[in-house]
Amino acid sequence: MSLTHLIAAPPARVLAAGLAALFLVFGLSACSSDSDKELEYVEQPVEELYAEALKQIDLKNWEEAAKRFDEVERQHPYSSWARRGMLMSAFCYYQANKYDQAILAAERFISLHPGNKDVSYAYYLRAISYYEQIVDVGRDQRTTELALSSLTEVARRFPDSEYARDARLKIDLTRDHLAGKEMAIGRYYLTRGQYVAAINRFRTVIEKYQTTTHTPEALHRLTEAYLAMGLAKEAQASAAVLGYNFPGSEWYQDSYALLAEQDLAPEEDQGSWMSRALSSVF
Repeated sequence: MSLTHLIAAPPARVLAAGLAALFLVFGLSACSSDSDKELEYVEQPVEELYAEALKQIDLKNWEEAAKRFDEVERQHPYSSWARRGMLMSAFCYYQANKYDQAILAAERFISLHPGNKDVSYAYYLRAISYYEQIVDVGRDQRTTELALSSLTEVARRFPDSEYARDARLKIDLTRDHLAGKEMAIGRYYLTRGQYVAAINRFRTVIEKYQTTTHTPEALHRLTEAYLAMGLAKEAQASAAVLGYNFPGSEWYQDSYALLAEQDLAPEEDQGSWMSRALSSVF
């Protein structure tokens, strides 16, 4: 869905047609202003304010453009330009890497105009603003969880939109990231002999993120942890699930070798929680 109709200036303030193509791309790198000061209130006609904002976009002064779109709403809150300016402000803050402001502006649009034809873009813009703040697995993943929730909402509410297609791709990447966090914590506990805590983390990966790339290693680490605790039956079951679903993986080879060292072999247990968790997936 194109937002080019939002950037069209009033008839007296038409800008170059090349501006329209700019809003078909959502991943452009952005420039930002060093100033966080609000614009001084100087009352202006709505057409003039909107056109000035578009001029700042043309110059790629994203934060300045956002502030001018904010000014459109502040000075003319009941005009049709205010509604357009609200969404354009969110977009410009996103381009300026001012993600918190972009999220607030998008949420304000969603709250005030839930039935607007462009509300799908507001949902997507909020989601992508969270997504681009995802940090490495060594840090708190609250933003990652918010990204996953927001991306899922885009895919659920607007399943046939171009935003949903991109959201579904990013959902998979986000889930993989969250699984990676669980694995990092689980490995930490495992190396310190805190086996119950480690098993709980690896179990989370199997039960919540079983379609991610971390599942084979999680099953191997479960085998390792169960063996360390002397729980041979559970270790054999996890290795069997690993071998059934990922027979050619190096993780299965490692699990098989661990069991062989204790004269054990993978043994299926259809009643185990691992079998139940993966039976409907693979």
